[in-house]
Amino acid sequence: MPALVAAGHIVTALARSREKAAVLAEQGATPVAVSLFDRNEMERAFTGHDAVVNLATALPATGKFMSRRAWKANERVRVEGSAVVVDAALAAGVERLVQESVSMLYPDRGSEWIDEDVPVDTYPITRGNRAAEENANRFSGARRRGVVLRLGWFLGPGARHSEEFFALARRHICISMGRPDTYVSSIYMSDAGAAVVAALDAPAGTYNVVDDEPLTKRQYADALAVAAATTAWLRAPGRAALLLGDRTTSLTRSLRVSNAKFKAATGWAPTFRSAREGWIGTARALDCATR
Repeated sequence: MPALVAAGHIVTALARSREKAAVLAEQGATPVAVSLFDRNEMERAFTGHDAVVNLATALPATGKFMSRRAWKANERVRVEGSAVVVDAALAAGVERLVQESVSMLYPDRGSEWIDEDVPVDTYPITRGNRAAEENANRFSGARRRGVVLRLGWFLGPGARHSEEFFALARRHICISMGRPDTYVSSIYMSDAGAAVVAALDAPAGTYNVVDDEPLTKRQYADALAVAAATTAWLRAPGRAALLLGDRTTSLTRSLRVSNAKFKAATGWAPTFRSAREGWIGTARALDCATR
């Protein structure tokens, strides 16, 4: 939201509570209370707007991440909600749509670089994001401009799991999912916000939005320990995460994702080039917030 407002856009934003509406208003947006699943109300809310950005999720808390039941709300948002958004945007005459997705859809490619030409994988937890991408492509098929952003692991204040990982690191527990030599591709929250702004002028298509230097899981855990000014007594859950099968597939596989296509199309570049810089930025921001 701050990035959109700073870029000069007039923004209307959906809010699910009075508290969130107040935050949006403070950031310069006009909050509206509309159900994501009410097509007629959504059409009215979209009318007169040039673009719609769908970042809606209902991710479970980190402690419930392994529960299939806990993912049902998020899947409904991604499957049914994205379909309503596209239908309402088409009916309202909106010309541009940006749909959030994730780079964790890609298959494990070891140390090979992954670009947008690599076909996505299929396992239970991908259903919602694949449906959201299909709806965005349907928007483009109607001669509008649909853009899909496949984002990496979030870093920074505002990413709940990131804040939890940092708190654990201060207790000498550094999160590492899967084999230590596998790759993870991250993106800092403010860099993701800047990417959303850049996507409004991007050609229709699918783009990876990650930092410049994916790290191995070992390097990621080390970077977290450095930022937390601590020593990692335990890197958890490590290889044990592989025993949970497809429930952790999105986190344990090796994803060395390239952002070259999006950078070339928009001129966007991340301020935090890797999780090394991202974790240091997270530490500074969280420390400032507690003072």
